[in-house]
Amino acid sequence: MEDLTQLRDALRQFATERNWAQFHTPKNLAMALCGEAAELMEPFQWLTVEQSRELTDKQREAVAQEIGDVLIYLTMLADKLGLDPLTCAHEKMALNARKYPVDVAYGSAQKRGLPADEGGG
Repeated sequence: MEDLTQLRDALRQFATERNWAQFHTPKNLAMALCGEAAELMEPFQWLTVEQSRELTDKQREAVAQEIGDVLIYLTMLADKLGLDPLTCAHEKMALNARKYPVDVAYGSAQKRGLPADEGGG
């Protein structure tokens, strides 16, 4: 299985071959990422909770393509900013573990963490 470094390198090559790197500014990549994340919602629109858990093959393919797009733009954005997405994720998980201790958060969808100005979000 390929890792994120290999994906990053392949994305760099893909963009370079097409002279697209000039358009891949952090602003543009963040906007594209948000657009693709919104497209990820489309296959789930109007489904019940149960239907969303039991997608048809066609729906799963649509979701898979959008997940691919989201990962591509996220990887490219992190690359442009010199960030390692896995490190970012691990650091965020550690923060979330402190914000939402098991004894407080277990079985609850409530966000009982730090206020936004203290690192929440």
